[in-house]
Amino acid sequence: MRIATWNVNSITARLPRLLAWLESSGTDVLCIQETKCTLEQFPAEALREAGYESAVNATGRWNGVAVISRVGLTDVVTGLPGGPEYDGVQEPRAVSATCGGARVWSVYVPNGREVAHEHYAYKLRWLEALREAVAADAAGTLPFAVLGDYNIAPTDEDVWDPAVFEGATHVTPAEREALAALRGTGLSDVVPRPLKYDRPYSYWDYRQLAFPKNRGMRIDLVYGNAHFAAAVKDSYVDREERKGKGASDHAPVVVDLDV
Repeated sequence: MRIATWNVNSITARLPRLLAWLESSGTDVLCIQETKCTLEQFPAEALREAGYESAVNATGRWNGVAVISRVGLTDVVTGLPGGPEYDGVQEPRAVSATCGGARVWSVYVPNGREVAHEHYAYKLRWLEALREAVAADAAGTLPFAVLGDYNIAPTDEDVWDPAVFEGATHVTPAEREALAALRGTGLSDVVPRPLKYDRPYSYWDYRQLAFPKNRGMRIDLVYGNAHFAAAVKDSYVDREERKGKGASDHAPVVVDLDV
């Protein structure tokens, strides 16, 4: 089974590339983040014609997540159970489903904006709720993973220049401690191999030629339980999909499982 995660940065803007990539990559299950659409705008029919069922959590604006699968889609949970609200609503940042013998969560962790901003405190509360919500699945008997855009680089090696990010979100001790707590439920970091250079970055800013200069970050993560990790045959960042006109600023992270 081939499972991937990809922040598409607007599924409507990226739909032709997404459909072409699904066909060329042979992906069975894709966790999508930042759909930037309402539920009604989500291209479920186009994906159905391509052979994929969809589980979607989307209300518009810049959030939204989905799981699409061509190997079955059951036991869907929309939203983060017990998750905190921001500005009076629970944002659409999580959806989970069982697909072909594996269970996956697609998550879009809050950005945090600035350390002193209330969105940063919200981010830490959201991660704590995620830890509590996934604990049962992490300890279960199915291969299980939480895939998505975590908006956190786990180590200094996961950013192109740690000095540039000093004092900023995505690299703070509190955020990394939250990742460690999530791993404490029985999950491990499935680190992909890069297709170029020495670090498997998954995100490059659109500005200042960040991609051609490889000024990236590894913030799109796959955290799997022991059953998931034991089944991994290969994992890589499909850096080629970050190239060209109309690309997302994130590249897909792909995992091949022997299940």
